[in-house]
Amino acid sequence: MIPAKKVPAKKVNVLGATGSIGMSSLDLIAKYPDQFSVHILAVHNNADALADLAERFKPVHVVIMGADGYKRLKSRLADSGVAIHQGMDALLDLLMLDCDLTINGISGVAGLLPSLKVLEQGGTCAIANKESLVAAGAILMDTCRKYGGTILPTDSEHNAIFQVWSKPHHHAIKDITLTASGGPFLHATKAEIEAATLEQALRHPNWQMGRKISIDSATMMNKGLEVIEACVLFDLPEHKVNIVVHPQSIIHGLVNYADGSMLAQLGPADMRVPLSYVLAWPDRLPWAEQSIDLTAIGALDFMSLDHARFPAVGLARQAWNTGGLAPAILNAANEAAVAAFLDQKIGFTDIIAAIDYALSDMPAALMTSALSDISLDHILAIDLETKTRISAWLEERR
Repeated sequence: MIPAKKVPAKKVNVLGATGSIGMSSLDLIAKYPDQFSVHILAVHNNADALADLAERFKPVHVVIMGADGYKRLKSRLADSGVAIHQGMDALLDLLMLDCDLTINGISGVAGLLPSLKVLEQGGTCAIANKESLVAAGAILMDTCRKYGGTILPTDSEHNAIFQVWSKPHHHAIKDITLTASGGPFLHATKAEIEAATLEQALRHPNWQMGRKISIDSATMMNKGLEVIEACVLFDLPEHKVNIVVHPQSIIHGLVNYADGSMLAQLGPADMRVPLSYVLAWPDRLPWAEQSIDLTAIGALDFMSLDHARFPAVGLARQAWNTGGLAPAILNAANEAAVAAFLDQKIGFTDIIAAIDYALSDMPAALMTSALSDISLDHILAIDLETKTRISAWLEERR
């Protein structure tokens, strides 16, 4: 008998390794050491956490953004044999090296350049970073097509759509539905939302997530960003992307076909489900010990989104339909306002007020639908300009 040929381990880069996406990815990788090897681990500035991960996963390269963290990291990994690098430029150079999969869990528009670099190599990028798709979706998709790269949707809702999206029947897809848990303020009154504290906003009922996305979930801006993300990834007009509130977070996405069929993806509120799918794609990873017990759940509830209490989704739809740099402005304003709220400099409802101001104060010259005329430099410049403008506006309101 001829022995089966051993399949080499899939080389994986994990960007944002100490965040929720990175840690969930590494948890899965650790379960299958024969199937996956870690090539690059990258973090913002948590040197000790990165050193701990490097000692455990033995990557070829580690990258840290901050200079102070770099010194600490060099001390911790002096005799490890791991190559140590500092800064975004170093990371972008490393992403030109051959690798099977890059999981990009870097939060904010800071994750844009790494995704572009992977796609420019014709690589496969699992993008869990919705902000880059919102701010520069057209550029990412054009780059993907130009160089023959692959984008794997990794947000739980978009990964759900990806799993039940039938390419041969694309013409028969009527619309899609993304579900929303409703966040910590689903049943709160407008007065209670206006008085919301940071601790309350961070307390998501179903998901364990990073601080920024937890606040986005509380304002429901995460669903607004996800509407734009879906338009980009699946080439859909905005009116074909529906949002429905589903408090149990069991159904994550549905595709509605013209023949009346509706296909849905169900799973627990655990990011390891979509991450296992992108890690093993086009196969599946048998990591889950138990399936959902529908009889234990008993009932699945659905309700319409209350736009009066949660206007964020409407603002995102407005930005997408405005076109041009409006989505990038929406995203930048949200990032700046959420950062201010996390620093407890502003109130909870000031986040949406800041986004509304940014869109309403946008110069007419930026409101163009000619996406082909918008460059990466335009997007990065408007991102910085908007964040500076919103930070100053919020400071004036204090």
